[in-house]
Order: sequence, then structure tokens, then C-alpha cells
Amino acid sequence: MTINERYNGVIEYFMENMPSPTTELNYSTPFELLVAVILSAQCTDKRINMVTPALFKAYPTAYELAKASQNDVFEYIKSVTFPNNKSKSLIGMANMLVDCYDGEVPASIDELVKIPGVGRKTANVILSVVFNKAAMAVDTHVFRVSNRIGLTNNSKTPIETEKTLVKHFPKELIATAHHWLILHGRYVCTARKPNCLECGIKEFCKFYHK
Repeated sequence: MTINERYNGVIEYFMENMPSPTTELNYSTPFELLVAVILSAQCTDKRINMVTPALFKAYPTAYELAKASQNDVFEYIKSVTFPNNKSKSLIGMANMLVDCYDGEVPASIDELVKIPGVGRKTANVILSVVFNKAAMAVDTHVFRVSNRIGLTNNSKTPIETEKTLVKHFPKELIATAHHWLILHGRYVCTARKPNCLECGIKEFCKFYHK
């Protein structure tokens, strides 16, 4: 099977079975999504969705969050992973939005990665979900699933995975494909024991045919 046949098969399956996937993080503004994605590092979306309603109510925009103390923010997010670091990052992020971007979330990767708590993966999530740009965020699910299926050839780094996926997925599907791979990794192609019997793309998967 050629790499193009593999991609075409995967795309065809997901277009039919998951035509409009979206993030599982709850948010109503670009600022709220940025907060949620920063919090979601090494934590489940389910947990983040439990803590963000009260957090968003207390700090609805960057202006309110920028004035908060680290201890105040910590109290809202203490049940997530690394709450000390994340409360510091959130306040730093809010201050930068206020000081440099009139409180708005910027729409370029070069600007986004300057913000405290925002790496390339987080920036790409914001670009694809909020601004509908052809950005491929590579988290642990995307990295694992891409290598397992054979969409990438044993990529060693997230950036290597990102470049390969962006090269092979049609530009208009890149943002959607990000969600396909995350959700497939979260619910079917799980880390410890992939559920191959339930998998709709196993005929295109290198791992399955081994």
C-alpha cells in the first residue's frame, strides 16, 4: 500500500463517519479556549471542563485575569495537573494579551508562541479551532496514532509528525484531520491497548497488519 492510498483510505473513512469533529473542550470565546488549552496539557479534557466554568465566570476576559493573584487562580485550578505552573502561565498570558494585543488572542503562530504557557501545539490548536487555519496540532494522541497507522514513518518528534501530516492531508482538511486523529487515539487507538476490532481504518493500518 502506498502512502497516498493509506491517506486516501483514512480520509474517506473519517469523512463518512466523523464529518464534523470538534474539540471536546468547552469554550465560548478565543480567550476561553486559550485558557482551556493551556490547562489541558497532560490533563484530560473532562477534568478541564469541570474547572473552567467557575474560572471563566471569575475571569471572563484577559483584563480580569491579568489582575488576579496566582493564589486566587490556583484555587480554581488546583485539581488539574501542575496547578502552580499553570496559574503562573495563565496570569502571564493574560498580561501579555492586555499589554501587546488589546486583550485579544493573536492569529499567527509567531505571535502565539511568544505567550507564556503557549507552545507550538497549543498555538496550532488555537489557529485551527478558532481561526480555521490549516494548522496541525500534534499531541500525544496524534503522535502515537500517526506512527501506528503509518501516516508517518516512525517520526521521532512532534514537529516531524506535523510536517509529514501537513504535507499529505489536503490543506482544507488539516484542521479537521487534527480532530480525527485525536479522537481516534482517545477512544479507539488507545495507548496501552488499541481496540483494533472496533477500528474502522484497520485495513489501512501498518500496526494491524503486523
